[in-house]
Amino acid sequence: GKSSFHLSAATALCLAGVVAIGITNAFMLIVGYPWGPGSAAASAAASGAELLQSSLAGLPPSLLKWRADLRPRWESPRGLTAAASCKPASPGNKVVLVTGTGGFVGFHTARYLRRRGDGVLGLDNFNTYYPVSLKRARSDELEREGVFTLATDLNDVESLKKAHELCGFTHILNFAAQAGVRYATIDPDSYINSNVAGFIAILEVFKSQSPMPRIVYASSSSVYGLNTKVPFSEDDVVDRPASLYAATKKSNEMLAHTYNHIYGLATTGLRFFTVYGPYGRPDMAAFAFANKIMRGETVRIFQGPGGSELERDFTYIDDIVQGTVAAVDHIGPSGKPAPCKVYNLGNRQPHNVTYLVDLLEEFLQKKAIRDYVPLPATGDVLKTNADVSLAARDLGYAPRTSLREGVKKFVEWYKEYYKDGLDSDMINYKPL
Repeated sequence: GKSSFHLSAATALCLAGVVAIGITNAFMLIVGYPWGPGSAAASAAASGAELLQSSLAGLPPSLLKWRADLRPRWESPRGLTAAASCKPASPGNKVVLVTGTGGFVGFHTARYLRRRGDGVLGLDNFNTYYPVSLKRARSDELEREGVFTLATDLNDVESLKKAHELCGFTHILNFAAQAGVRYATIDPDSYINSNVAGFIAILEVFKSQSPMPRIVYASSSSVYGLNTKVPFSEDDVVDRPASLYAATKKSNEMLAHTYNHIYGLATTGLRFFTVYGPYGRPDMAAFAFANKIMRGETVRIFQGPGGSELERDFTYIDDIVQGTVAAVDHIGPSGKPAPCKVYNLGNRQPHNVTYLVDLLEEFLQKKAIRDYVPLPATGDVLKTNADVSLAARDLGYAPRTSLREGVKKFVEWYKEYYKDGLDSDMINYKPL
């Protein structure tokens, strides 16, 4: 019989990367470059491996086993080691694995924890869903603060085990995920691989440790799906997701409950509501609209039935970090019976998207070209609004940043960060 072999562009790129790294390293040996920590050859090999790790993001499941055999490096070219990163400033401080430190919330939370003296090790696969240059900038900033980011995937179980052996984590903060509601209509496999399989990998590795760490993980306001009762409460039934992304986040909550029930893992899920701020995600409204306004491009504002406008409970990053750290500080120990909680973290004050654009115009000092269009069938909901009374009671959560104040702070950062103009990655990036 006949057989066929399909080589995707992503796979071809990865294999080409392997060959390129091998040729580079062989050349280094031939011309006599010294090897060893800090050497030019070692730095070149490390850089090549880092590029390969980035290119491997999003491989089909059939190649995940092959991918897992590729090992990340445990020391940065600047000399920061994973061991030093996860060492707390004082005995008794927490030791936290923060996944998704190349991402928005993971970056800010890891920086806060390190600054207060906790040991922190980061992890990120630096996938190409949005410009990797921004993720690298976050990672570089964290390194200057003493946080090392392990460049690997949640499904790299051996590296997760090795990290725990090295650091002895007291807490896991799982922020790593395939983000975005609309992108799921294009690449659904990436959501299953990261948000479901990746989260199971975390649970499987750490339920086998003694003592078991406590796990805080990112859920999403998207789990409320087609619910129409507002504000959204943790007591609401959430079994009607409007997107694949929402379904994967709901699955996280169900998986957390399962592992809590069977193994006694302490878990806390955080339902974030439309987070924005400095170093934010360029696929989300504040950042995406700022880019379009500065480039003179049209800002599309979605409308629902009868010309109604989308409303979001925009929540500033500092408030989210405050709530997240409180969740880390208040979660009880693993071991039966262990706590299993879910909390809303929002701002309690939804605003329509037009008001967001008004504020961006004011602080960027440039008018937007607006186009009001019907909401596409890609999974967005009409309104989000958080009831945060449970988080207020249990965690002392109290968001303080108004949308006006938060957008002003975001624009101040945006103008400074892009004072020389958008980089090529951001210029070419087109969010859905």
